[in-house]
Amino acid sequence: MKLAFIGIGNVGFALAHNLQQSGHKVIIAHNNVKSESVLTAQNRNPAFLALPIQEAIDAAEVVFLATPFKLNEEILKPLDFGNKILVDCTNPVGPGISHGLESKVSGAEKIQEWAANARVIKAYTIYGFENLENSRFPDYDLKPVMLIASDYPKSKELVASLNADLGFETLDVGDLSQSLHLEHMTLLWVKMVRVNGHHPHFTWAYLKR
Repeated sequence: MKLAFIGIGNVGFALAHNLQQSGHKVIIAHNNVKSESVLTAQNRNPAFLALPIQEAIDAAEVVFLATPFKLNEEILKPLDFGNKILVDCTNPVGPGISHGLESKVSGAEKIQEWAANARVIKAYTIYGFENLENSRFPDYDLKPVMLIASDYPKSKELVASLNADLGFETLDVGDLSQSLHLEHMTLLWVKMVRVNGHHPHFTWAYLKR
């Protein structure tokens, strides 16, 4: 599958690299294909292609958004997604690791507003990049869970297949408005790890009987 990545920092690279290693073709979407971030990513994984953002979207089957949230409106509004899946890997974080939209609406719903002809799915935000780099926990006989939310059930099935390639079990938590709760889970993880010194290599699991 051809996957485009808008944003190739810690989160974007971890996802892109592991999915490329699983057999997918990765395109870095950047309007300066010789930028430092693009060249750094290609140095780490020479299999990555790079195209201007709209060309990358046109060439891809699924697009990932892994940028600082404050940049998203400016980036997204001029783009035509042609009803393709846009995986929102971003989080609105405010002062003191608060919710950047004051918990009034999820960042994912704003992404859907700014990218009106995309099918937005919230995923890959409830952990830090460390667990996207390596999702394996060999001491346990189960996979970590990745929670996803979207208004598009069929699109969630495709993202679930990518989750499997990354080593995650998928739990569908409902429509896109549920993303607000996933963003609060992100804030919990970040406060535990980045502020309170909890070890970053931990995830949630979905246990049922």
